[in-house]
Amino acid sequence: MFLFRVKRTVKLGIKSLWMHRMRSILTTLGIIFGVSSVIAMLAIGEGASKHAQEQIAKMGSQNIIIKSVKPPEDQEATGQQQSLLEYGLTYSDAERFRNSIPEVEVVVPNRILSKKVWYRNRRIDTTVIGTVPWYPELAPIELKMGRFISSVDTHYTQGICVVDEMVVDKLFVFDYPLGQDVKIGSDYYRVVGVVSPYESKSNGNNLNNGASSGQTQSQEGTNVGRIYIPLTTVRNRFGEISIQISGSSGANAERVELQEIIVKAGNIGKVLPTRDIIDTLLDRFHKKADYQITIPIALLKQAKESARIFSIVLGSIAAISLLVGGIGIMNIMLATVSERTREIGIRRALGAKKRDIMLQFLSETLLLTLIGGISGIILGVVMPLLVTHFANMPTVITVYSLVLAFGISATIGVMFGMYPAYRAANMDPIESLRHE
Repeated sequence: MFLFRVKRTVKLGIKSLWMHRMRSILTTLGIIFGVSSVIAMLAIGEGASKHAQEQIAKMGSQNIIIKSVKPPEDQEATGQQQSLLEYGLTYSDAERFRNSIPEVEVVVPNRILSKKVWYRNRRIDTTVIGTVPWYPELAPIELKMGRFISSVDTHYTQGICVVDEMVVDKLFVFDYPLGQDVKIGSDYYRVVGVVSPYESKSNGNNLNNGASSGQTQSQEGTNVGRIYIPLTTVRNRFGEISIQISGSSGANAERVELQEIIVKAGNIGKVLPTRDIIDTLLDRFHKKADYQITIPIALLKQAKESARIFSIVLGSIAAISLLVGGIGIMNIMLATVSERTREIGIRRALGAKKRDIMLQFLSETLLLTLIGGISGIILGVVMPLLVTHFANMPTVITVYSLVLAFGISATIGVMFGMYPAYRAANMDPIESLRHE
């Protein structure tokens, strides 16, 4: 009996909505756009967060990155006097990390230079990395062709280099890169390998941000790709002193041995203690604040927290449109109750109870919400796919966002449908029959 009553009520609700098709469609648009915006915004936010976390994770969860930075006092002195400014990390620092800290597994010292590279009549600005053979163990690069720097190359300061695929695309174009000679500065280097591009621009953090001298400042935003050269070769051919010439202050010389040192701890649990030890060592042997320590795992935690807040903000903004849609449904249902006052009186006179009237109008509200919710989910799934296709932005659609959006829409439908249904159920049957 109960199922029959529910079935009849739903059938009456569908018939009533169908009689006012245009009004019903316009009413559901608020729910459709509200649900779709919740799903789309959460998908875009989740995609951006996941991309950032992936980039940070590539830096290594067990890695500690120490970078050279110019102290504030040296930056002020640069424009006032012509002198040799010495700051930043040294080879001695790398040796101390390796020999003094038991938790350290791998130490990678790097020189980072911004240079022009020539191949035949083509020239590009690129980032030259002077590094060691075990650099790929800690860096997010993958060997594609040939080989990487070897210990023999480092020992004999060989004039070889490994380029990434960005350099191959811009410099060699249609030529086969392996075995070709490129000119950097006044010297030539033989290409022995090709690696994947280095991606580390997550949350504005770049491993090269610590390089700040005129010669060593790596402007990844304008440079095309990376070229890897043995650290001993870079030290021998480029030296450690760079000279900046400006019209107002003349020439300023800077000496930086290493722009970056990457340290790998034994496990994730030892990262923070190792960071503290490194900070203590550097503070003891450095008179200036000329270094910066970055922990990717800390950046990862910060990115996750930022993503959570970002998702809450986006979801709240999108939920407002759902709230507006719910108000629209309530407004339409109140108008419907006024229009059908006489019908309500007739049904009550024929024996319909208050709960029957209330169930009828509540079922109509839920039908509108259900149709709008399902349509909104479909549109909400399509929108992130279009954003990914046309804007090349990563998006991630989660089951959580679908359930959340539909749950909010259903809740709003019930909440905003209760008052019109209650008002209809509590109408005086006699007054309703007299209504024109």
